[in-house]
Amino acid sequence: MLDGETVETKLSPLSAPSGEKRGLEIPNAAPVRLQTLDFARHIAIAPDGKRFVVATYDETHLKRGIISAVFPQQNGYLTLVQLAVCKFSTTKLQDALQRHVELVQAVQRGVLRDYIQAKQP
Repeated sequence: MLDGETVETKLSPLSAPSGEKRGLEIPNAAPVRLQTLDFARHIAIAPDGKRFVVATYDETHLKRGIISAVFPQQNGYLTLVQLAVCKFSTTKLQDALQRHVELVQAVQRGVLRDYIQAKQP
């Protein structure tokens, strides 16, 4: 993204670069304003133009660990918050952030389905 560029999305507008310190920059993936339990959240666009939100957030208080999930987006909105394409859980933040990057890249390359099949137990 270019300096001073604004990311427009109905999900949540975010000026880039923002005053908020973001620890995870992913090429060609627009950052989205973080929600309360988020560690990272990006919009990833597949080669066919479909848009997804990749989010990594803390559910350790629910004994679910740190979740990395992909949600479909339609007309700039999440279709349903809990209609996840996939969810992965881990106890280590670094592993979750690495998974987050891998999920964004899988969407961008158009191989999300293959990635999910390869990584699901």
